[in-house]
Amino acid sequence: MIRPPALRFNDKAVILSPAGCINDQPVYDTAAILSQWGLSVVVSEYALNKVGRFSGTFDQRLDDLQTAFDDPNIKLILCSRGGYGIVQLLDKLNFDKLIAYPKWIVGFSDITALHSALLSKGVMSVHGPMAKHFADEGPEDVSVRFTKAILANQSVTYEIPVTKYRHLNRPGKASGTLFGGNLSVFCGTIGSKLNKVPRNGILFIEDIGEEPYRVDRFMYQLKLAGVFERIGGLIVGQFTDFNEDEAMYESLYNSIASVVNNYSFPVCFDFPIGHVRLNFPVIIGNKATLTVDEETVILKQ
Repeated sequence: MIRPPALRFNDKAVILSPAGCINDQPVYDTAAILSQWGLSVVVSEYALNKVGRFSGTFDQRLDDLQTAFDDPNIKLILCSRGGYGIVQLLDKLNFDKLIAYPKWIVGFSDITALHSALLSKGVMSVHGPMAKHFADEGPEDVSVRFTKAILANQSVTYEIPVTKYRHLNRPGKASGTLFGGNLSVFCGTIGSKLNKVPRNGILFIEDIGEEPYRVDRFMYQLKLAGVFERIGGLIVGQFTDFNEDEAMYESLYNSIASVVNNYSFPVCFDFPIGHVRLNFPVIIGNKATLTVDEETVILKQ
């Protein structure tokens, strides 16, 4: 795996919108924070466009992302938001210059599809907060500060106390390549050449606004695809903005636990990753160690 170099003073960063449209203020607020970090920040040509639900036409969004990929002077690409649309671009992107001149790419939610493609190409990337989070929470927010630390090449260890889902956790220890992201988006690329499931990898999942039966379907999709036979650990992050379905046989989190009940790898629930304020950044494609015990969950990268 290729690890992009640590950010240095006056490195060039670009904020772009490869999927959904966004208001301009969060983007400018985020640019100000990146400038405080000592970076030279630009907003891409079409980042603030609006074409229906998208930030631009297909060609405009592709041009912004490909231009950033190809520029050897750009060291950080921060996606402004997710939404929907990145999957439309994947088979048209040329990754050659990105591999030759690696740079950090940060985002989550719909950006999961791009992270999966980068993993398949052998390039690490950061699943972490985007412009709205930066703008709403500010530079002293813990998730923003962890993002800065990762981009500066500092090792990060998260130690999370076990709380309400203790009964669903499965203790154990696993080391392997970290991968995953938004569950529904990740499942959308399963079986394609741009989705790689690392042997003995640690999978993490989160989602927003998905009905419990759909989450159950996605979990069985992963099972039928053989994903759970390959991995060494599972991190269940935050599933938000949904209502429990009384017609289902059990609650959403219980149904996730049931699907992986017959495997032996460690599992933890309620990890601070997802569409929440505590959205801790992690490096996809990097080696990680997951330790689950009765009192704590520790993730070290």
